Amino acid sequence: MAMAAPPPRVPQVPQNVFPPSTKSHSFSLSQLSIQPVRTKTIVARHSVSAATTSALEGGQAPLSATSAKVLPFRVGHGFDLHRLEPGYPLIIGGINIPHDRGCEAHSDGDVLLHCVVDAILGALGLPDIGQIFPDNDPKWKGAPSSVFIKEAVRLMQETGYELGNLDATLILQRPKVSPHKEAIKANLSALLGADPSVVNLKAKTHENVDSLGENRSIAAHTVVLLMRR
Repeated sequence: MAMAAPPPRVPQVPQNVFPPSTKSHSFSLSQLSIQPVRTKTIVARHSVSAATTSALEGGQAPLSATSAKVLPFRVGHGFDLHRLEPGYPLIIGGINIPHDRGCEAHSDGDVLLHCVVDAILGALGLPDIGQIFPDNDPKWKGAPSSVFIKEAVRLMQETGYELGNLDATLILQRPKVSPHKEAIKANLSALLGADPSVVNLKAKTHENVDSLGENRSIAAHTVVLLMRR
């Protein structure tokens, strides 16, 4: 009977062939040719005109000191409502509209311009019109709302934006806005420094419901799209 072959011998690896290193391996960024990446954040800063600065005196909160992030476009919404009372002029978009009552307000009560201002300020991430132009400041008593919208436009342009388009809706039971719509639109476009083709104005009744439908108040909504110049 043939004898089984003995199993093959496994060579032994000598000890300490690879002696442990007593040196730690540390590398600097320069040795590895890795340079830290530097990022740059682009910000837009808001400055305040002399008119706004004076409006914020006397304990009023200043405009936000936080820099706004630069975006290709920004969207803002504005809303305003005023009570209608006899003995006041009815001014909409800077146009005096014949009516038996008008807006009771600290300034001229232009509900459309007020909500346009708020829409622009909101798009820029700034406080609302009441905080920048407080209604307890005698300086703004009876002031034309064109002052407020010019300041909003100045802030918009200084921040590097321009009006992409604007869509506004007036809500009132009376009077009819349609005979005055083109004049309102033309004046609003001029105040904004915008082409009339990017300014849209609509008017709705309130179907005789609540104060708006009972000719006791007037309201407006505005949405603006601001685009980076």
